[in-house]
Order: sequence, then C-alpha cells, then structure tokens
Amino acid sequence: MYIILWLLFGALVGWLASIVMQKNHNMGLIANIIVGLVGSALGMWLMGVLGFGTVDSFSFAGLLVSVGGAAILIAIISAFSRRR
Repeated sequence: MYIILWLLFGALVGWLASIVMQKNHNMGLIANIIVGLVGSALGMWLMGVLGFGTVDSFSFAGLLVSVGGAAILIAIISAFSRRR
C-alpha cells in the first residue's frame, strides 16, 4: 500500500513542479513520478544541509519542499539538455 502512496505522491509532486517550471507539455506520467520522487529526496536533503531540519513528507510543508526540490531537478535537467 505504501508503494502506491509514494507513486501517487511522486506523480503529484512531479506534475506540480512541471507546471511551475512550464514543462508540463514535455513530461509524461512516468517522468512526473521519477522527477517527483527524486526531487522530493533532493528537497528534503537540501533542507537538512541548509539547517532547516527535517519535514514530514506527507504534510503541506513537505509538499512544498518536495515541489521545490523537483523544480530544482527540472531546472538542472533543462540546463544539461540545452547544452546538447
């Protein structure tokens, strides 16, 4: 059951981040899930590195941090894909 919840959370986070970064037309469901899950981990890691502590993933603050991390990941991916 938790795997399904993480996949849904990843899809939601990836979709919201792709809308924020205006890349929604370029991304499909699988890309949204991957970007959402990896971006969530990136956002949580950055919160710890910057000294803000940890955030529960299934809360509004966790959603904001996750979307922010996914948006950063999309920006990094876009920067590398432009160089080609």
